[in-house]
Amino acid sequence: MDSKQESKSTGRRAWDAIWQYKWLYFWVLIACLFGVFIYFWQGTSQAIDYFSGYLIELSLSVDNLFVFLLIFISFGIEEHAQHKVLNYGIAGTILLRFLFIFVGISLINLFEWLLWVFGALLVYSGIRMFREQKEEDDPRDGILYKIIAKFLPMSADFEGEKFIVKNDGTNYDKSSLLSKRAKTLCTPLMVVMVLLLFTDILFAIDSVPAVISMTRDMFIVYTSNMFAVMGLRQMFFVLEHMHERFQYVRYGVAVILIFTGVKMLLDIFHIKIPNLISIAVILVLLIASIIASVIVSSRVKKTDLADRLEKKKEIEDAFEEAEKGAEKEE
Repeated sequence: MDSKQESKSTGRRAWDAIWQYKWLYFWVLIACLFGVFIYFWQGTSQAIDYFSGYLIELSLSVDNLFVFLLIFISFGIEEHAQHKVLNYGIAGTILLRFLFIFVGISLINLFEWLLWVFGALLVYSGIRMFREQKEEDDPRDGILYKIIAKFLPMSADFEGEKFIVKNDGTNYDKSSLLSKRAKTLCTPLMVVMVLLLFTDILFAIDSVPAVISMTRDMFIVYTSNMFAVMGLRQMFFVLEHMHERFQYVRYGVAVILIFTGVKMLLDIFHIKIPNLISIAVILVLLIASIIASVIVSSRVKKTDLADRLEKKKEIEDAFEEAEKGAEKEE
């Protein structure tokens, strides 16, 4: 019975993964069709700007999703609840990105010297990604989580997929200052959603200037961001199933950040890198990092398999020697 249930569970996970792949391809196709629409509506230059912005945002989203995955794993969030949190998180992202893009483009148009700041920030962010350790910190050890947990009326445990529950006098978090007297409590799932939104704000500080380095057309910047964001939910679940195979993609993303930062800084000196070249560079970096990840992960799997086989042979040899020793004693 257990083997049958395990088989059904494995089959269900495989079907879910295929379904998420199909939806990811669907959103990529819709984004490409919108780019074709821009080509016929506004011309080649605007279409190139759109596709370059879309590719940058899509590539930077990969590193963002790795952090999302870490948060979900740290809090032990079940898959059904992940769907709900991501849906609300993406809705919040759409609103926050509009604000960031509007403010960012407005400030650059008013203060040209901000190009120095944004360009330097992108280069610094790319270098920092190279220097960061492979092991990430537990989000529960972060300052933001501790502040929320201390001052927000919170329940002691998760309550299914609920964000808010009533305080019945026994289900509140005793470490929180306001939980005991509050009539309603926020569940840890609400805290997870806040952490995701805060994480997206931090990543928007990198991703929005990166897209602005390609164009300052607010319509192009926003639509390229939105079409990349629309596929985030499906991309997350694809990444969840295959994150071990994409462990080196973040280094490709780091180089893309450095490249866009340099592009923005060169633009100050009226040295322009055509966006068509930018698209080619981004695609090459992404594909190269994905291929490198797949090759390395395959070699690691082969090495692990060889080690397991070697240990198995050592155990079998030890049993044979023991049996021979027992036979001699008899």
